[in-house]
Order: sequence, then C-alpha cells, then structure tokens
Amino acid sequence: MRWFLFITVYILVDIYAFQAVRTLTKNPWIYGVYVFLSIVVLGALLYQFSTMGAGKVIGINTMYVFGAFLVLFVPKLLIIIFMFAEDIGRFFVGIFMKVAGSSETPFMVSRRKFVSTIALGIAAIPFASLIYGMVQGKYNYRVLKYSLEFDNLPDVFDGYTITQLSDIHCGSFDNHRKVEYAINLANEQKSDVILFTGDLVNNVADELDDWKQLFSTLKAKDGVFSVLGNHDYGDYVNWDTKEDQAKNLQKLKDIQNEMGWNLLLNENRYLYRKEQKIALVGVENWGENGFKKAGDLDKATVGITDSDFKILMSHDPSHWQAEVKEDPRHFHLTLSGHTHGMQFGVEIPGIFKWSPIQYRYKNWAGIYEEFGRYINVNRGFGYLGYPGRVGIWPEITVIQLKKKSPLKSKKGREV
Repeated sequence: MRWFLFITVYILVDIYAFQAVRTLTKNPWIYGVYVFLSIVVLGALLYQFSTMGAGKVIGINTMYVFGAFLVLFVPKLLIIIFMFAEDIGRFFVGIFMKVAGSSETPFMVSRRKFVSTIALGIAAIPFASLIYGMVQGKYNYRVLKYSLEFDNLPDVFDGYTITQLSDIHCGSFDNHRKVEYAINLANEQKSDVILFTGDLVNNVADELDDWKQLFSTLKAKDGVFSVLGNHDYGDYVNWDTKEDQAKNLQKLKDIQNEMGWNLLLNENRYLYRKEQKIALVGVENWGENGFKKAGDLDKATVGITDSDFKILMSHDPSHWQAEVKEDPRHFHLTLSGHTHGMQFGVEIPGIFKWSPIQYRYKNWAGIYEEFGRYINVNRGFGYLGYPGRVGIWPEITVIQLKKKSPLKSKKGREV
C-alpha cells in the first residue's frame, strides 16, 4: 500500500508539472526526454528498494538513485506550487465572472506561459543545486574556527586547540583522493588533540577496510579520541544473530584501536600540561526521538572532580538539551554531531543560518551557549542518504580554548 501511494503521488506530481513544460514548448523530443527520465528514475528507485529489503545496508548505488530522484522530484514540487496557485486563481476569478454574467475569458495563453516560465526558472535553482551537491558539494570541505573563553580554564591550557571531526560515514565515500585531501587538511591545523564524535560507518565495520589506513594518518600531540554514534552499533541491519552484530561492533572497536584512536566508552581521560589538567569525557550514543540511549554520564565521570575543567564528547546534541547543559557537574564544552545540518540549507556566516533540520533539533550546527556552557554541533565530515551537500558543507572544526580575562566577553568568537 505504501508503494502504491508513493507511485500514485509521483505520477500525479509528474503529470501536473508537465503542464508547465507543455505550455512553453511543443517539441516532442523534450516531451520524450521528460517522460523517459521520470520512468527511469522511478523504476530504478523501486528496483533498488525492492531488492535491498528491509533492514539491509543502503549502498552507494542506492544513494545515487535516491539523489537522482531528488534532483527531478524537488523541482517538480516547486513547479506545481506555482501552477496550482494559478489554477486556484483561475477557478475563483472564473466563478466571479460567471456570477457577474461576463462572457469574457479572464485568462490568456500568455499569462499561463508567463507563470510556467517563472515556475521553471525557479525550479532550475534546486535542480542545479542538487546536482552540484552530488558532484562537488559533498567534498567541499570547510575549516571552521572558533575561540571560546572560560573563567576556570587552567592557565597552561590558554590557547589549547581542538580539531573536531564527526559523522565520517565512510561507507558513502567514492573518491579516495578528495577524502585524503580532507584528512591532510585536518592534520594541517596542527591542533593539540583531535576528537571524533561518532558515526564512523553507515552500518557495518567492513566499510572501514578501504579507509582505515588513511584515517590512521590523523595525528595530534595529545592523540586522537573518539566515541560511538548511532550508526556505529549496526542497529539498522538485519543480523542473522545477536552474536553477529556483537562481532561487528567489536571489529569496529578493534579497527579504531589499530588506527591509533582512543575510543571512550562511557569513560574519561585527563589531558596534561605540566602540573595542570583538563578532563576529556566520552559517552556512548544517547539520543532522543527513538535513538539509542547507551550514554552514561555517571559511569563516564568516575574519578573526575567537580572542579575539573571538562570537555564532553556526545554524538547526539539532544543529549545536551536533555541532560548535560544543566548537569551540576558542569561540562564546560560539549562536542556533538549527528544532524549533518541535514546536508541542505542556507548559511551566511554571522548573519543567517537555516536548514529544515532546525525544526527537529534546537542545536543543529555551530556553537551554542546556555548557562555558561557551550556546545558545538559539527555539520559532519561525510554524508548519508542523499549523496551530496547543498549549502551545508562538510566540516572540520578547530576550537581554541582561551582563559577569559575579566575585560572580555563571555561569548565565543568565530575567527
């Protein structure tokens, strides 16, 4: 029934949007291309999902088919908004003219053509953007730098730098050279520590086989630390047995160890400078909206004192809202990811930031502050589902910790 409804809606949208094309041209070749692409994309989408089956791993081919579907379907939705609005106007004006006894036709072909031209012109924007996002946007890496000031940061950590990566999703990658460029870019920041906040794979540890050597080249003075994200547990795959899933998770943990990463599973480490230290706390995934709640702050903070300066790694930013930001243990800085910024949106740095994901997550991209505590939500290194990014680019975050002077503002500064 779900597929029947989907196909019905797809065809209706297709037919309605076709009216705009037909208004502007009578060329049968254009008609043929329109129909051909619509049928091919629908057929490929149905084939991919019917052969994949429930709970199976979504591969690169499936993501590209889904991307092609979005490239064609989203512009058509915009077209029908304009066409439907014009038809509604035509309906009510026609009724008014009928009641008024007028025999004149209030709508001309030229008006319909004008509306169709506007609709197709606006639809070309998401059409071109979604194609660009798949070809270039997904590897359009950006280094975003912030400076955050704290009252009780230990003096010797003034100027300490953190590179944060998140949501690598290595099972989606199809260009080793561009990913290698991004890893080198992360190393070029020469931060004191590198912190990875979860979702190393899409679903299975085997995805790492072709990438572990590259990721092992990530280096920092104080090491590379990581936590698990919701995708790392293999929960979105139909395993034959629970033991198979457990083996998959153990392989993921083992590979991180082989890469030289320090995986924190509801535990902590101290980072030292001379006789002073800061606490690095890592929890397993904890998320609202039906996501796994394996994170345990009590277990993760064993041995840490209330006076310690604390950095928390927690994959899902909903954890910060639900439990962390008002926790009396005072986590000074939380690092999260998970949202990807939905891989789609509009950002003008320091002026405007929008993505549909903001209607689900209060903290979805960048730095936020409440109660004197900060969270950074990394927009993600990789991609999943739609094999691209539009407006919300893949991110390498660099955060500098500063000892706050009494004369300085409490707010973090983007630099």
